[in-house]
Amino acid sequence: MKPLNQLIRPNIKNLKPYSSARDEYTGEAAVFLDANENPFNQPYNRYPDPYQRKVKQKISEFKNVSDKNIFLGNGSDEPIDLLFRAFCEPGIDNVVSIDPTYGMYQVAADINNVEVRRVLLTDEFELDVEGLLSACDDNTKLLFICSPNNPTGNCFRKVDILDLLRRFDGIVVLDEAYIDFAPEKSLLSKLSDYSNLVILQTFSKAWGMAGIRLGMAFASSDIVEVLSNIKYPYNINVLTQEKALELLDNESNKQYWVSQLLAERDNMQVALADLSFVVKVYPSDANYLLIKVNEPKAVYDFLVSKQIIIRDRSSVSLCEGCLRVTIGQPAENSLLLEALTMFEK
Repeated sequence: MKPLNQLIRPNIKNLKPYSSARDEYTGEAAVFLDANENPFNQPYNRYPDPYQRKVKQKISEFKNVSDKNIFLGNGSDEPIDLLFRAFCEPGIDNVVSIDPTYGMYQVAADINNVEVRRVLLTDEFELDVEGLLSACDDNTKLLFICSPNNPTGNCFRKVDILDLLRRFDGIVVLDEAYIDFAPEKSLLSKLSDYSNLVILQTFSKAWGMAGIRLGMAFASSDIVEVLSNIKYPYNINVLTQEKALELLDNESNKQYWVSQLLAERDNMQVALADLSFVVKVYPSDANYLLIKVNEPKAVYDFLVSKQIIIRDRSSVSLCEGCLRVTIGQPAENSLLLEALTMFEK
């Protein structure tokens, strides 16, 4: 990896971060008259902790990662955007991404006027390591890998990811949004081995809290400091921080939900494969299944008519004829199968 100060945009390196009232004083006090807050309607009249210290401490204990290696964002989309802003000079630098994958990497790149060089997965939905490295040049700052990948659903081989971490000069962003559903373990234990590794995780999937908008980025303390310097001062509100602390005290709920969803995923994989118009059900390490069908638009439209909504992924690279089905509660999955049986007839 290149030294971090060679990867950071010069204006970001020279930036003097905004200092809020809660930066200058972080302890307890009898009277707070420093931040121009309304003194009424406590506790919501107060600005939230800009560094989410209590939440990070909980996550640190839970993930066995130092709080200095944790950045919290408004969903994972915030750290994705901040990585572009911190490291990619608009109109000059570029990033490399697998294809197909999560669409927000491209959107964030387009917003920041950064070229994305997309490299197709293999026909087996595996990483083309040499293709990814060949797409890089001296202006390639970020390499995006989503594992388990959206929409293909599979984890990539650990040996391939580590190979990229060793050979790529920039920052490898590993999006593990669906890792709780996978047999593979997170690469969080490798953070200390690779200073160019950024791992994204979320409360939106296994934790069942997409609505609180809380994403996690794990990285070296130097990268976390860069992201913290350029984020909005109070990016995580009080209600989100409170709910996250509550969630982290109830891990048993998350474990139960994951076990239920994995069992339902196995059942759905078998049931969907039995339908005559289903060409293939791809193996999945996530909380959804990618299925290849005859007449994907007709299937999708029929389900919409029954008020059942899935995703049509047939226009995505390597996913021609494919639909993506999220695993729901047993009753929801049964309704889907009933509707698909009706379509079959």
